[in-house]
Amino acid sequence: MIHKRWFQTLIAGILASLFILLIHEIQFFFAPIFTYLAAIAIPFIGGGILFYISRPVMLFLEKYKVPRLLAILAVFLLFIFIGYLITRFIAPIAQEQFSKLIDNFPRMVEVVSDTINYWQQNQAIIPDQFNSAINNVIQNLESYLKEASTIVIDVISQFIGFVFALILVPLFLFFMLKDGDKLVPFLRQFMNERVGKSFEKLAKSLDHTLNSFIIGQLTVSVFVGMILLVGYLIIDLHYSLTLALFAMMMNVIPFVGPFLAVIPAILVALFQKPILVLYVAIIMVVAQQIEGNLVSPNVMGKALNIHPLTVITVILAAGSLAGFLGLLFAIPTYALVKTVITHFYHEWLENRANH
Repeated sequence: MIHKRWFQTLIAGILASLFILLIHEIQFFFAPIFTYLAAIAIPFIGGGILFYISRPVMLFLEKYKVPRLLAILAVFLLFIFIGYLITRFIAPIAQEQFSKLIDNFPRMVEVVSDTINYWQQNQAIIPDQFNSAINNVIQNLESYLKEASTIVIDVISQFIGFVFALILVPLFLFFMLKDGDKLVPFLRQFMNERVGKSFEKLAKSLDHTLNSFIIGQLTVSVFVGMILLVGYLIIDLHYSLTLALFAMMMNVIPFVGPFLAVIPAILVALFQKPILVLYVAIIMVVAQQIEGNLVSPNVMGKALNIHPLTVITVILAAGSLAGFLGLLFAIPTYALVKTVITHFYHEWLENRANH
């Protein structure tokens, strides 16, 4: 019986469950490790993202015989120049628009409340349960705003710690650019020939997956942000730059991002002129159609090859378990796990064919 496939699968499942239970019972032992990983997570992830963005520039310069250290210096100077352009020309306008948006927020809430009240008074077919739910929201609107302000304060305090962690990002980026290509050869020297080849192939696949996702998602976000900015300026929507920048950041989240990105724009359009809500919806649909049919296929290609239903399922599960961070890292984590499983599955098929 021990040679039966179902029995081996059952034993493997039991062992995996026991292993998970063991990890849960001795999680106190791993607490220092998790604390250390959390401390370096922001500079490591930030440096990694910048690494994939800047590596093509460094390799391009090295192609023309520029020494690596000079190429890295050029990359840092390029980042400084881009940062200067942002702080000089974009940040002041965005800050002014954001301040005006915050100042007008209480008036917008009041208009929405008045609209709901008017709608209730002139709609006799609304169920009583729905009316009571709306009344509850209106009555507790002030408490909701207070809770939101508390959340904002918490976010600000976390942002301060985030800024301190960002100081280490350039250091991580420097060593990633300088010695990143030495990691796989260094680890391979401790492996035999067969395992070394398999490890090198897996490392290349993981690198390709990460590169495709990071570069592709950032390209898509910038493209969608620019399309929305042009559209918002055409219809003369207030706070157009701030709303476009918000949409650009939200589009980093696959699938859910575009829906989150359009909510503030719809609220502003409703407050400014109700007909603009239709224009905002049309602009978002056009931007998403262009991105989905032209940009994403050409930028990402079939590198990730994840079905949309899988994307929805993974994001919903990760969001419920880990909140916003789950939404942000769900798809790249899934893509990496899928790459590892696919690699070992192909290795197993090759070994089975050889034997």
